[in-house]
Amino acid sequence: MSDRSPILVWFRRDLRLSDHAALSAAAESGRPVIPVCLRDGLVDGLGAAPKWRWGLGVGHLAGRLEGMGSRLVLRSGEAVEVLTALAQETGAGAVHWMRAYDPDSVARDTDVKAALKEAGIEARSFAGHVMFEPWTVETGQGGYYKVYTPYWKSVRGRDVATPLAAPSRLPAPDTWPKSEALDDWHLGRAMQRGAAVVRPWVRLGEEAAQDRLGHFLEDIVARYDETRDLPWTDGTSCLSENLAVGEISPAQCWHAGRRALEDGKQGAETFLKELVWREFAYHLMWHTPRILDANWREEWEAFPWNTDERLKEVRDWKRGRTGMSFVDAGLREMYVTGRMHNRARMITASYLTKHLLCHWKIGQKWFEDCLIDWDPASNAMGWQWSAGSGPDATPYFRVFNPVSQREKFDPKRRYVDRWIAEGHRAPSDEALSYFEAIPKSWGMSPKDPYPEPVVGADTGRKRALEAYRNRGF
Repeated sequence: MSDRSPILVWFRRDLRLSDHAALSAAAESGRPVIPVCLRDGLVDGLGAAPKWRWGLGVGHLAGRLEGMGSRLVLRSGEAVEVLTALAQETGAGAVHWMRAYDPDSVARDTDVKAALKEAGIEARSFAGHVMFEPWTVETGQGGYYKVYTPYWKSVRGRDVATPLAAPSRLPAPDTWPKSEALDDWHLGRAMQRGAAVVRPWVRLGEEAAQDRLGHFLEDIVARYDETRDLPWTDGTSCLSENLAVGEISPAQCWHAGRRALEDGKQGAETFLKELVWREFAYHLMWHTPRILDANWREEWEAFPWNTDERLKEVRDWKRGRTGMSFVDAGLREMYVTGRMHNRARMITASYLTKHLLCHWKIGQKWFEDCLIDWDPASNAMGWQWSAGSGPDATPYFRVFNPVSQREKFDPKRRYVDRWIAEGHRAPSDEALSYFEAIPKSWGMSPKDPYPEPVVGADTGRKRALEAYRNRGF
């Protein structure tokens, strides 16, 4: 293998230049670097919003690479065939990428590594999407953690790798391979008219992610313990969007949070715990991949969830027409912004799985289609936590009351009035924008009367508890 043979750097959900171990290793080699991005079956299988958001991130990354005299080569097809062919076409002697941990990506990457090695091409994967590789965190008995608090205690004192600076330059190959056009991938097609509504809410790219982190640590984190549960205020980092596509690394967030804690901003510890909650989700997905598509607690397999998405109550839930203002506001916020406040996520999920007794997989699938911050591990664990079927889950008998939750966390109705138009003489622009984003076939209008509850708070709670008792919970 020639010392001047190019290295392909395969970008996936790591759309940044800094703290990118695969890119840094390639740049440090002194050999030509060819950044590559693929539209394969896993990309095609993404939901509407995450696929569109990933495409925006790819376009932004391409612009940054061009700004430093490099390029992003786009190719379509299955990764094994495309990367092998591209390596042969360019004479590349190595392919680098950052690791993924969901089972579909692991299977794909395993096949890619085997095919490249068989072709005499070096294949190297690097850590960075999580702070702690899932197989490196073990209980005293050598198993994996099933409860968050012991996991947090196990990792909170660990060293987290110091983030890497972005390469100052990337040596170019003598000849660049041809690239497909990003627009021809049509990654936003399924968003339809919603894309124009959601786009102003996107904070795109590595620079925006760093600005978002800086604002949070400067102005918010000191009061984070209080503000993170208040959906009507600017009280969270909102970094989930950028973490989901890798425009910022968890290590960058961790080290910045540690500095804030050392500066006396006590809310920073809670922020660090939230970063580790994300790590815990990946830990569980790695060790028990069934969490993505089956009840993690096997005793829940016999529970008679409703699985029929055609039911009117499911349709009303998806459309933010349950008659429960906190639930509806959360679902509409998601449709307009591509994100949903975490407190609202818990309430909307609890209402679907407990008040309506619908399978958590219905909600998981809807979020996967609507969230620009969709993350396979966090989405699955969050839904199973709310439903009671997952690891370290909320107890089955804890049924969030959407009325009292709204009274506690949104007492002046700032959040619900911001997102719900019906019943208001002068609805907010955000509430009206919901009707610009949704399909016209839904036949909804801001002039419609606000609906009565699909299932009342007390009625739904009693029904859920009765169903649990009948199943021996």
